[in-house]
Amino acid sequence: QVQLVESGGGLVQAGGSLRLSCVASGKFFRIDTMGWYRQTPGKQREMVAEITSGGNTNYQDSVKGRFTISRDNAKNTVYLEMNSLKAEDTAVYYCKTTALRFNLQYTYWGQGTQVTVSS
Repeated sequence: QVQLVESGGGLVQAGGSLRLSCVASGKFFRIDTMGWYRQTPGKQREMVAEITSGGNTNYQDSVKGRFTISRDNAKNTVYLEMNSLKAEDTAVYYCKTTALRFNLQYTYWGQGTQVTVSS
């Protein structure tokens, strides 16, 4: 199986920055797309940013120009650089990874890391 461990969450003031990291570990798999999702109480989990194995990125409109997703394939790590943070960015952020085994797709989630932006 694949295990995902997130880090980098915390409490920051509006306008500040945070850098989230997610490390995937495990064997007998090939990692494909990696991404970051977030969820607040009473809301559906939403995609924030994702990056394919080839480096193509996709962002939620509300974070375009402020967040940057990147990955280091050698380290099986995905990052989310968050700048100009707003109070509405407050949420639990989850790392998501899709992996391929014998051409079958599997989805894995991290445990989540809290990001709180104060006004």
